[in-house]
Amino acid sequence: MIMLVTGNELLLQAQKNKYAIGAFNVNNMEIIQAIISAAEELNSPVILQASQGGIKYAGIDYIAGLGKIAGRNANVPVALHLDHGTDFDQVMLCLRHGFTSVMIDGSRFPLKENIEFTKRVVDIAHAVGVSVEAELGKIGGTEDHITVDEREATMTDPEEARIFVEETGVDSLAIAVGTAHGVYRGEPKIDFDRIKAIRELVDVPLVLHGSSGVPEESLRRAISLGISKINIDTDVRATFAKGVKEFLLENPDEIDPRKILGPARKAMKEAIKKKIEIFGSVDKA
Repeated sequence: MIMLVTGNELLLQAQKNKYAIGAFNVNNMEIIQAIISAAEELNSPVILQASQGGIKYAGIDYIAGLGKIAGRNANVPVALHLDHGTDFDQVMLCLRHGFTSVMIDGSRFPLKENIEFTKRVVDIAHAVGVSVEAELGKIGGTEDHITVDEREATMTDPEEARIFVEETGVDSLAIAVGTAHGVYRGEPKIDFDRIKAIRELVDVPLVLHGSSGVPEESLRRAISLGISKINIDTDVRATFAKGVKEFLLENPDEIDPRKILGPARKAMKEAIKKKIEIFGSVDKA
């Protein structure tokens, strides 16, 4: 039996061995079951992550409870992570409820303020043994209520990344290199040279947000250049929605939630398995 592990335990191994850990957003039981089932089948470590919107929808007690059950029962290492925590009190709430990794997103602030904001969370989280992810640069698109216009999205500056990591003591860093949250209107153009430049100056694991819809070859290249955590949300949501719609089209009179959601859970599992295979974390548990 394996309990929840910290994000650091997973990401440092991924960084050392040049693969990435999949971090999949969760909103309900079926999504968590699909993620854990896929990870177990491929013997892969995995990160369950809840956004502020996901926590608002399900409730912190339900999300934390489901995450802890998953960690206790899974036969692979599982971390429970707060995704895009923009509010200090929200981060503290997650720490009190047993999250083993949190993201504090101060990317809306200028560098100096982002450093101060992030360091405050790092000091508290580290005191209770929890890993911290932060963000530098703005990733375009929409994640729950957080929207960054493409015109406002700014790439992460490598030298600023070095300063930020050194001064905050953060455990991992989400970087803006051309990906975006949500559904892409064209093929994303990732700045691979920027990933390489940041990797040369920063020694903590790097995180790629907005990875749904990014071509497989681009993800593999990003991992080879130093990305150690890849966030996936939209692809899983789309698979869930498609599974429910297809079942109801074929069975319009069905009212049993188990029969309606079961096929969607199975479809999500297969989609997640494909991501895990691309990330290179198969048999790394």
